[in-house]
Amino acid sequence: MEERITELELRFMQQERTIQELNETVFRQEQSITRLERQLQLLSEQFRSFEPAGTLDLVEDERPPHY
Repeated sequence: MEERITELELRFMQQERTIQELNETVFRQEQSITRLERQLQLLSEQFRSFEPAGTLDLVEDERPPHY
């Protein structure tokens, strides 16, 4: 019986360690996702500031020079 309890305690400790490692991994991933979302938002804003609205439509409607 004592051996069984010791085995269960060891398993519990290992599971606790695994849960803690997984928690840290999820936390780091959440931070990375948040950082990437901010970078994407900034890049989108920069892109919009470089390309005025309607410019792409004019380029698509023009005939190529060889016509």
